[in-house]
Amino acid sequence: MKGRDQKIFLEALDELEKEKGILKEELLETIEIALLAAYKKNYGEKDNVKVTINRNSGDVKVYSQRLVVENVENPDEEISLEDAISVKKRAKLGDILDLEINAESFKRNAIQNAKQIVVQKVRECEKRNIFNKFKEIENSIVSANVRKTDEKGNLYVDINGLEAIVPAKELSPVDIFRQGDRIKIYIDAVEESTKFTKTFVSRKSEELLRGLLELEVPEIYEEIIEIKNIAREAGSRSKVAVYSNDENLDVKGACIGRNGMRIQNIIDELCGEKIDIVLWNEDITEFVKNALNPAEVLSVEIVEEGEENMKVARVLVAENQLSLAIGKKGQNSRLAARLCGVKIDIHTEPAEIDEFEEETAFNDSFEDEAENIEGTHNSNDDYEVEESAFAELHGEE
Repeated sequence: MKGRDQKIFLEALDELEKEKGILKEELLETIEIALLAAYKKNYGEKDNVKVTINRNSGDVKVYSQRLVVENVENPDEEISLEDAISVKKRAKLGDILDLEINAESFKRNAIQNAKQIVVQKVRECEKRNIFNKFKEIENSIVSANVRKTDEKGNLYVDINGLEAIVPAKELSPVDIFRQGDRIKIYIDAVEESTKFTKTFVSRKSEELLRGLLELEVPEIYEEIIEIKNIAREAGSRSKVAVYSNDENLDVKGACIGRNGMRIQNIIDELCGEKIDIVLWNEDITEFVKNALNPAEVLSVEIVEEGEENMKVARVLVAENQLSLAIGKKGQNSRLAARLCGVKIDIHTEPAEIDEFEEETAFNDSFEDEAENIEGTHNSNDDYEVEESAFAELHGEE
């Protein structure tokens, strides 16, 4: 390299360190290794060759490393003590002496080789830095700025300089955003591939709701309240089972907040999605009752069905509570079943027939039967047969 080129080259490395966060020393070491490989390829494979770049001037030098010995047997790798002292006064037997090699033609091309090496190294470092930054936020929710939505419905967002894509299938049906909107997203698994970093980003995940609850409800973040399970149909409704060992704590009240502020902040972030806070109970029958809220449940019976002994909750409700228990398009019972981990079978209370209605029904049946006998029989024998049938019908002997 020429002096001017060397200076420009080092300044460029300084800028890369500031802008890309790639250490200048790391780049220089990489360049030295690559230049050494290039030298060996052109001038022969020798293990005792070293290439260095001066950190201040950028000057490239090639050295042959020689072992100081008393009697030289291999001139390419050894040097006599007498010759070593002429180069370095304090040289002694056993020292490794660096002797500069005249490689002007190689050094003239070094800057071009170095540029290519730096470009490749920058790409590798950028890729690694992106992966490391995403790895730091893996399995968490983060704030992001909306950049755009493409024709396929995929959402492009910026996370503190990191670009991520929320696939259309991972967006809630009610997620409609404009450029510049600030939203919360969930970063799931982060994987490193040969070309780029794979990130699984979602707005539909139940973990997004869990993270929002941890942000809004200090008792959940501090693990005073535990989230036992979440059943979510993104954009429509969710049920969250919560529990606390603190008997004096109003668990639902803590989650909802004063005047509903805590839960409302989450609802706003999820674009109006309804959220039911359900008290978890070790007794599955009580848990199912709570999960079917707002319906009033009369009783719950847990049975096992099928070869896999699947648990089924047979739920009994009053007739006027049936639609509430099932919910619109079966949503309430469906979410409750997922939340409790059981199949839910809902029945109404059997209709009761009062004594008056029962007596009227009996008398009407008696009169109809009598008319039938009188109008359909002409012979005495036939009459006797039919009369016997009539007696059996009404319990006579």
